[in-house]
Amino acid sequence: MESSKNNLYETDRYQWIEQQKQKFRNGQYDQLDIENLFGEIESMGNELGTLEHRLTTLILHLLKYDYQTKVLNPVQAEPYDCRDWLGTIDRTRLAIQKLVKKNPHIKPQIEEQLSEAYPDAKTLAIEAMNRYVQTHQRLNSSSFPKTCPWSYEQIMEGNWLP
Repeated sequence: MESSKNNLYETDRYQWIEQQKQKFRNGQYDQLDIENLFGEIESMGNELGTLEHRLTTLILHLLKYDYQTKVLNPVQAEPYDCRDWLGTIDRTRLAIQKLVKKNPHIKPQIEEQLSEAYPDAKTLAIEAMNRYVQTHQRLNSSSFPKTCPWSYEQIMEGNWLP
């Protein structure tokens, strides 16, 4: 019996979850896959931490791109400094998409994680940009909006840039 529980866990995670929910509802506690259930519970916090970290990275690079293209170099179509940022934006979007697809239970937490990630991304963007601007161009907390100016759907849009 144990091998069939683990086999379903390894081959069809969604079906395994549904099976475990049904057994729990029916009071079949002795038939639950406790080892894998415990692993799932432990990993839930890690997944949210990973989501917040990746959202911070994505927003950081979007803020830098936005500031670079609208304030520092508005006449250039794509400033050279932004090229690396675009690759990071694309890779981070992909990583977030994969994380959410593999862990659909974190979807309801996305907006909260976005709100948590923004202040850190803003601080990091200010620090990063201040390394390269002249004294009169230095950024501060009012250089960017108080809250994230973009929705999750917007920042995850494939070719969207601020």
